Amino acid sequence: MSRTSDLNNFKSALGGIRFHDGQKHLEARSHDYFWYSPILNDQLTDKLGELLVVPQSVEEVIKVAGLIAKYKLPLTLRGGGTGNYGQCVPMEGGVIMDLTRLDKVLEITQGHVRTQAGARISRLDDAAHETGQELLMYPSTRQMATIGGFLAGGSGGIGSLRHGMLRDPGNVSYVKVITVEKEPQVIELHGDDIQKVQHAYGTNGIVVEMGLALTPKTDWIHTAALFDGYDRALNFATLAQKGGMDCYLLTAVERRFAPYYTKFGDLFPADRDAIFAMVAPDEMDRFTAEAEAQGGHVSFAMTKEKVREAGLQPAYECGWNHTTLQALKVDPGWTYLQVAYPRPFDVDLVMRQMARHGDEMFWHHEMARQDGDIQIFALPLVRYRGKEEMYRLIAELEQTDGCTIFDPHVVTIEDGGMKEIDTTQIDFKKRADPYGLMNPGKTRGWTDDMARRDDQHRQGETA
Repeated sequence: MSRTSDLNNFKSALGGIRFHDGQKHLEARSHDYFWYSPILNDQLTDKLGELLVVPQSVEEVIKVAGLIAKYKLPLTLRGGGTGNYGQCVPMEGGVIMDLTRLDKVLEITQGHVRTQAGARISRLDDAAHETGQELLMYPSTRQMATIGGFLAGGSGGIGSLRHGMLRDPGNVSYVKVITVEKEPQVIELHGDDIQKVQHAYGTNGIVVEMGLALTPKTDWIHTAALFDGYDRALNFATLAQKGGMDCYLLTAVERRFAPYYTKFGDLFPADRDAIFAMVAPDEMDRFTAEAEAQGGHVSFAMTKEKVREAGLQPAYECGWNHTTLQALKVDPGWTYLQVAYPRPFDVDLVMRQMARHGDEMFWHHEMARQDGDIQIFALPLVRYRGKEEMYRLIAELEQTDGCTIFDPHVVTIEDGGMKEIDTTQIDFKKRADPYGLMNPGKTRGWTDDMARRDDQHRQGETA
């Protein structure tokens, strides 16, 4: 049968499940923030799904999964669409499944929340706040991103300074997955098995529910400290982290970003480098004193409510990839890289990089933890000079400086951050997506010959 016939039969079989096939809906739900990368923009801007389905319940998800398997249609999952690497772009058309209606916060207990995957992180965190608790971490796109999208496409963010990366043990307690088969199964993953679907770009099962650890709520003070010298700002941030200062966020942003932080004015002037932070209230005196010891001063310090009243952005929108977004709004000639620094972190290496690359790169750094150790990341702005020059730069940062680059200019899991094929994820795909229909083109680990053929499956069952 033709793709058109299969799609028509699929639509007819949906019954009352909501779907859209108009161009406007398809364009809106086929893209994410891949345009941060000119390379991905050239590759993905014309990619569109052919049908959008919006299930309202897990039961409807199961029905859609069975029909996808029956008609052998490509399936791409979507949450808030805030990813930067084309994770939710349908490379081969087919069906897009929007999971944002699966948004129930199912249960909050002491130290734990059970939630459906389509819940927006802001709503989930706010619900936890009502019980005196909060999430361990979230991306800078807290307002729009879904928790399922964060699990499938993210790795860390605000809170990773305090609680590590998302994949660190204990941060996610379980994941419930629907398989894409004619008779879909429900699989629950615990412990290390969660890594089978974490950061898998939705290529190997439909995540519909998960459990997350919570921590007691803190009324974080959103603040900035200003320094005359980026090395001083970095020294302050690294000393604060080594000294165990209780912060949810520590972000170093050099002064050349100031024109892009248009709301802050004199609170982040163009002649000072900044540390944006979320600091525990009982640590603010220490934060202020240690900043002053490094020659800095606190520019502002407010609760989140007061920040909003002042017309400013919360500190979590001043770091991580929100820096890229703010710069691109002003100057579309930028793109970015994601850099992990060798341990132990060397401030002098950063200063050499700044001197070497001049106005071709603007720098900011994120304090985080990974596997229990301090890990410093950067998401520098890079003046785009073409693909060849981008990969020359990546090679230089890795080979000369010893950094690891998580490439944001590719669509495959392996080429972006994993650096190698995760065979456990591919083995799970054989179980959860045996026909190879989910998010095709996003993992090099899956090859066409791995896909189940119905005649083989029947013979295997008979045997």
